[in-house]
Amino acid sequence: MSTAPPRCSMEDLWNELWVSLASLLRSYTAVHGLNGSGLAAVELDQERITLRHGKCWLDLRHSGSTVTWQREDGRSGVLELTEAGRLRGHSDEEEMDMAAERWARELTQ
Repeated sequence: MSTAPPRCSMEDLWNELWVSLASLLRSYTAVHGLNGSGLAAVELDQERITLRHGKCWLDLRHSGSTVTWQREDGRSGVLELTEAGRLRGHSDEEEMDMAAERWARELTQ
């Protein structure tokens, strides 16, 4: 008698990618903070990731595969998580780790 592993729902996938994105942001903000600009705070809950570094901040929220973001200067946008772990915008798509590194670099400069 073999038992098949339980199937993962799409909501489980989005939640797992969300936690992975928070982990990437923690790692990249820590690395960029090593240059003396101080460490950024990264807070995570089920629907929100907040990064803070001095007066700069990035607020990310997700509902399913949809990720909305907002910066301290009023910029904002909407992205989509893909099943492949990428973030898709209106005109481009990039690996989640590359987006996390870019956000961390911008935040800690």
